[in-house]
Amino acid sequence: MRFNHMELTFEPGSLDAVCRHDINEFYGDMFGWNGHDIELLDQKCFFLSVDEGQFILCAESPKYMHSTGYDHLGLLFDDRVEIDERLAKAKTWRAKDDRVQIKEYEELVTGGVTVHAFYVKYLLPIWFDVQVIER
Repeated sequence: MRFNHMELTFEPGSLDAVCRHDINEFYGDMFGWNGHDIELLDQKCFFLSVDEGQFILCAESPKYMHSTGYDHLGLLFDDRVEIDERLAKAKTWRAKDDRVQIKEYEELVTGGVTVHAFYVKYLLPIWFDVQVIER
């Protein structure tokens, strides 16, 4: 099983051209995602393609998402080098844009399993848990 999509809602007026551009630039650089505008149900939305068949749909709504906790989507990578490279990218982005938020964690070791991870959040109303699970 894979996820098909996640819809994230934004405060009306906040998902403007500048915001969509910034989302596309950041997530494109961090994860290789590609965003573009689409019309859906008579509304202009932003479609952030993760890969063939997986996407994040960004739309404005009077009842928009506001996450004050650590609501997140976990992104699983194959090795710790990928995690460390993405953490370095996130720190580079944060140095030039203080809207980038990063939470670094100590490795979680449980039995014979080690989770090497960090959280990153930028303009979308959720965190992304970027991790590798080593056995």
